[in-house]
Amino acid sequence: MNAGPGRRLLGLGYWRRCATGRPAGYPAGVGSVSRSAAMTCASTATTATALTATLGLAAASWVAAVWLMGGMDMGPATRLGSFAFFIAVWVVMMAAMMLPGAAPAVVRRAQAGGVRAAGLFAGSYLAVWAAAGAGVYAAYRPHGTVAAGLVAITAGIYEFTPVKKHFRRRCRDSARSGLGFGLCCAGSTVGLMAMLVALGIMSIPWMAVITVVVLAQKLLPAKVAIDVPLALAITGLGILIILAPSSVPGLTPPM
Repeated sequence: MNAGPGRRLLGLGYWRRCATGRPAGYPAGVGSVSRSAAMTCASTATTATALTATLGLAAASWVAAVWLMGGMDMGPATRLGSFAFFIAVWVVMMAAMMLPGAAPAVVRRAQAGGVRAAGLFAGSYLAVWAAAGAGVYAAYRPHGTVAAGLVAITAGIYEFTPVKKHFRRRCRDSARSGLGFGLCCAGSTVGLMAMLVALGIMSIPWMAVITVVVLAQKLLPAKVAIDVPLALAITGLGILIILAPSSVPGLTPPM
């Protein structure tokens, strides 16, 4: 009957040690918690803060993206609007899509350098994607389904290349710099992001599909049994878009 309250008291004692630096029940000045225990408490708090902030920002960005992109999707014929508007929307999109997969790296940076270092890491990581958005804006033109299909085919072929494998591996490694980490992850996902731009840059469904693939490739080790069918599926999608674009859901907006 007393086991439950006992466990609760032990839990309260642990958090009191973390908060005060003294064992529970000890008066001030009698003793202090060990350095290793204090470091464990600080590390746990730092990890929780970094992870919560990263995933919370990603979730908020999804809500903002749905609101900002509503009614803008015209498939390959989508127009981007002004540069300022597009960059604002693009950064929100990248925060929604890329931060969940970057969460382990942000947490590692927080554990090594604290919450402030983690914030700088995440900020510089997103800055890489903001720069990529500027490039997209400069190069993008409304286009047809043939061009969209060719981009998808190219994205599928890119999945087979050593360059893709190199950057995917680097995107899963520890990194000191958010800038370097962002460049490696951009190299890993350039084909998938080009496909998003080509199929519907303001499409929430395509954005969600690409996010799932990007997240899986960041968090899971490479496996031929998964990666080869995925690359073939992307290539096959590109061919289908060229031959029968109306059969691809989400490629064109409803009339």
